[in-house]
Amino acid sequence: MRELRLADDYQQARTAFRGAAEAAGAEMEAHPHPLQGPGGEDLAVDVAVVGNPAADAALLIVSGTHGVEGFTGSELQRRWLEVSARNCPDEVRVVLIHAFNPHGFAWVRRVNEDNVDLNRNFIDWAKPPPANDDYANLAPLLVPDSWDEDTQQETTTELLAFAEREGFEQLQHVVSSGQFSHPTGVFYGGTGPAWSHRWMRENASRLLSPARRVGVVDLHTGLGPSGHGELGSSARAKSSSFQRATTWWGDVRSIVDGDSVSATLTGEWLARFDDFVPDTEITGVGLEYGTVDIISVLQALRADAVLHAHGDPAAPEAAAIRAQVRAAFADDDPRWIAKVLLRFDEVIAAALTNLASDG
Repeated sequence: MRELRLADDYQQARTAFRGAAEAAGAEMEAHPHPLQGPGGEDLAVDVAVVGNPAADAALLIVSGTHGVEGFTGSELQRRWLEVSARNCPDEVRVVLIHAFNPHGFAWVRRVNEDNVDLNRNFIDWAKPPPANDDYANLAPLLVPDSWDEDTQQETTTELLAFAEREGFEQLQHVVSSGQFSHPTGVFYGGTGPAWSHRWMRENASRLLSPARRVGVVDLHTGLGPSGHGELGSSARAKSSSFQRATTWWGDVRSIVDGDSVSATLTGEWLARFDDFVPDTEITGVGLEYGTVDIISVLQALRADAVLHAHGDPAAPEAAAIRAQVRAAFADDDPRWIAKVLLRFDEVIAAALTNLASDG
């Protein structure tokens, strides 16, 4: 069996995913992104579909919502295609979306081409975006004008002082819940639907039709204990969607109720998915794998934001920051990958069993 190994870059991951999908006999689509990667490579959202096209149930598995997190998600999707696709139940169709945010994946960023965090972009744009007034006070500390050693130490010390005064949970909330006022800042939600947002809205219903029962697993890394895969729901604990999720998987945490490793956030795409696939029963979760400590994650995101706001992302010295970001969200240790894969297999098997048994 092939060695567990994350791809070196987006292009390698994409080629491997498409090769595995073709070998599995999947139906395939490629949806080109308008921009290119750092080496001039083409970017795309790739889709592979396995199973009965007339099935009343479907499972959607998404990688790369937060670009750099696609290194792990891509490997998990590829492994499923290689090992498990042939055992897909007749009652279920499986749809795999590879690199939902291909620009972020290719540039080794969490955000997209507009510095937008996709999981802060799925708000109701017919209304004014929600305010995060406290973010403005921290904005100059989070993304300073330079990233020299003295500035890093000074701003980090001030941020930790804020955490000591207000509590670390409050710092996490202010920083990561989402903000719409600082375009070069972290966890920025944008000024309108991003390219990937529009793509999902335009294609989700077609890709999942005619299924009327859909499970969704959105793959993430960067929060929680190393290698642990927490399941988080964007539904409230009292909702029918959340109750189905706990029936399928057992321990599921509600993001909106504040029970998960994630801060309560604004603009998550799974929270809006019902709008894109109407008249469909959705049971969706984010599967979040821990990597390094949260301070290291934040430092990597800050370094990346400063680079793209005030530096040259194409300069040779930018490679060190990309490596820092990758290390925060993708662990190349085979033992970590094996642990992550085991949890993924459990989650996907449970989803398929419940979707098939409800048919």
